[in-house]
Order: sequence, then structure tokens, then C-alpha cells
Amino acid sequence: MISDVISSSELSKVDPVFGQLSFDNHEQVVFCNDKDTGLKAIIGIHNTVLGPALGGTRMWNYSNEWEALNDVLRLSRGMTYKSAITGLNLGGGKAVIIGDAKTQKTPELMKKFGEFVHSLSGKYITAEDVGMATSDMDLVREVTPYVTGISEDKGGAGNPSPITAYGVFMGMKAAAKFKFGSDVLEDKSVFVQGIGNVGEALVEHLVNEGAKVTITDISPERLEMVSSKYGATIYTGKDIYSEEMDIYAPCALGATINDDTINRIKAKIVAGAANNQLAEEQVHGKLLQERGIVYAPDFLINAGGIINVYAELENYGRPEIIRKTENIYNTTLEILEKAQATQITTHEAALEIAQERIETRKKENAK
Repeated sequence: MISDVISSSELSKVDPVFGQLSFDNHEQVVFCNDKDTGLKAIIGIHNTVLGPALGGTRMWNYSNEWEALNDVLRLSRGMTYKSAITGLNLGGGKAVIIGDAKTQKTPELMKKFGEFVHSLSGKYITAEDVGMATSDMDLVREVTPYVTGISEDKGGAGNPSPITAYGVFMGMKAAAKFKFGSDVLEDKSVFVQGIGNVGEALVEHLVNEGAKVTITDISPERLEMVSSKYGATIYTGKDIYSEEMDIYAPCALGATINDDTINRIKAKIVAGAANNQLAEEQVHGKLLQERGIVYAPDFLINAGGIINVYAELENYGRPEIIRKTENIYNTTLEILEKAQATQITTHEAALEIAQERIETRKKENAK
């Protein structure tokens, strides 16, 4: 039997938000629950100094609610810095829906989630992420205008995945330029971990440039399809981190660079689409630096998606989307060179630039 009496000391140990390690002075965290549709969601709003918090909604079958909370806190924080470093007038936010997207997602659930988004009056603007599709955003759009990434035939910019992948490709080329002296990826060995929509589009760019691409994914069907479509090699080994490679591209979930993997990684460059690739940013960023492994900060090089959906808010077209996404190359080089010159990690260098922009705007707003 579980006692219904909880002491004050026990309460402090289960502090649902402020006690989380991933809590970083978030402005607002909203818990959404609807019995009729089965919706259980969390919306994290990290910072709105530069503008409304824009970030996608992820539907994932989390093992528990603490895991979901930790994910939304880390992701929303990353969106703040992603928008800031990319020069967009947006804040950082994210949402997670707890559940299996393949079996539990319904139109009613998506519309109910849209109602919760609408209740925030534009402070948070949603978009698609893992487990979501453009059609889901179209459903959300039926109940709130605070959504991006809707279908092109409905006036939106469409699926952001191809642009996200293009930005990662640009960042990867910049990292290669910094590390190898040339941004040409022909004959470079690249391991892509996770071949969802973004991962597959990245594989296409890499194959077209002549890179030697190896792929891994939890879905055997996806592996077979992408392998046959692009000629990529399916990884059959036991430990991808210990393989000799030029570039490791994590494109699935985050924290793959952690205490368990950090000393096994043999890649010369880490550049991928996954969010929050470093389990502990300071610790693992420093260890990569000490080992001479170039890390292209994830919240910078995977910013193509938010550039794409931001177009719906600012009404700029495809040419401007491509121009802004290609500029990720220049920003990545700038950050890698800044980190080298100042002897800090690339993650710290990227964070400094993003935070400087936020602080400058905060001072302007205070006048």
C-alpha cells in the first residue's frame, strides 16, 4: 500500500519542474490532459525574449512521465538557442505527447491538443516533430492559427524535414572544411544513425556527393528501403561508436554521446540532425574537444526546419528559405573557428553567440 501522506522532504525530492536537472529558468510549463481523447501532453516554453516560442510537437511512447518532462525541457531550451543563433525573431518552445503515434494518435486527440495550444494565445506556436506529419498539423490548424508546417495547399511551407536535412548537410560540409581543409564529402565515410524523414533526406545529399554512407535504424523495413533506394550500406555490426569513420551523424533521438559511448567514438566529426546529442553538454563537449573530434552544435546545424516553418510567419518564399539554410555553413565555420581561437568547446561558442543576442534584445526591451 502507498501512503497518502507525503512529508515536505519527500515532496522536494519529486519536485515536478523546478527540481529537474533540465530545468533552465523556463518561463512556463503546461501539462495537458484530456480523458475523452486520452491526450497527455506537456508544453515547455523556455524563453520568449526574441519572440513567440516556436517548436515542434513530438509524440513518443515514453517509459514514464519524468522522461517526457525531461525531454520537453531539454528540447524547448534547445529551440531558444536554435532560433537565436540562426537570427530568427523567435523564442524557444516544444511539446511532447505521451503515447504511441502509430496506434494512439487520432484526429480527435490532435484537435484537442490544438485547443491547449490555442489557450496560450500565441505565446507558443507548434509544428511537427518526431511522430508527427504535415497532415497532423493541418488538423491542429482547424482549431488554432498558432501552428506552422501545414500543407502547402493550405498556405503553409510543407514538411520541414528536407530543409532540416539540407541544413545538416551544410553544417557537415563546414565541419569537414574545418577538419580536413576541404568541404568535399566525396569518399568520406559517413555513418547515419536514424533514417526517418530527415535522416533519409540527408542520406540522399551525401550519396549524391559521393560519400560512402552507412546507415542504421531500429526499423529493418526502413533500412532495406533506404539502402535499395540510395545504395547506402546497412550497418550489421554490434557497436557503431567503435567503428572507424570520418563523420558520425546522429539523426534519431538525443544523448547518444554519453558516458558510455564518449570514449569509444572514433569519428573525426560529429554532425547530425538529432537534438541534444550531448547527454551532458559541458562534460561531453569538453571530452570531444580533448580527443580532437569536431562537434558541429546540433541546435545550429539542424535549424533548417525552423527556418522553413518561420517562412509561414514572415511570408518569405523558397529562395529565402534556401538562402538562410545555406548560411548555416558560414555560421558553423564561424563557431568552429571561435572555439579554436578562444579554447572553449564548440557548444560553448555557439551558446555564447545565442545568449549574446538574447541579452541584447532583453536590454533593448527594458529601455
